[in-house]
Amino acid sequence: MSLDELRGLNIREVGNWPTLPKVLVLAVVFLVIVALGAFFDWKDQYEALQKAEATENTLKGEYQTKKAKAVNYDLYVAQLKDVEQSFGALVKQLPNRSEIDALLTDINQAGLGRGLVFELFKPAVSEKMAEFYAELPISIRITGNYHDMGAFASDVAQLPRIVTLNDLSIVNDKSGLALEAVAKTFRYLDEEEVAKQRAAARAKDKEKAKK
Repeated sequence: MSLDELRGLNIREVGNWPTLPKVLVLAVVFLVIVALGAFFDWKDQYEALQKAEATENTLKGEYQTKKAKAVNYDLYVAQLKDVEQSFGALVKQLPNRSEIDALLTDINQAGLGRGLVFELFKPAVSEKMAEFYAELPISIRITGNYHDMGAFASDVAQLPRIVTLNDLSIVNDKSGLALEAVAKTFRYLDEEEVAKQRAAARAKDKEKAKK
């Protein structure tokens, strides 16, 4: 069938058209119906399918993460034990309340043992409280020579309890050199003190929540 014959077909006389044009028209109508059906009827189903695929991918990712954790569970447990042991060792280096006086004496003796003179050795009036430990700053001023001051710092670092020297400054003094510093020692809180600290923290959180 030629192009001129197709152009000459009358839309009002579709029933009299040849077979080929009828088939072509029916195919176009069928495709239009399918397209409209896909748009109006299948659209929601297609969107639901996309959401289901996204959920599937998310679940697969979570599965892979959990699987990796499960595979490495024994390693995590071993690492946790190492951390607990390290933490326990550090806690053992913190004196309790009754041992603080002895520790202060050890710091003082470390200086005297090196021939240094304490012009100031003043523990703070109050401790700085944390969740499970308390920090006690001690203002010190000692005089002597540079070598003995270095040896004193080394001796303090080797004490069985944790003591740090902070805000160090060395100045010339009439009798030689003067070292000014803040020595900080720490002690662990007893159960009653820990309970009070946690209660205070909860109270602060409630106040913040109200604001």
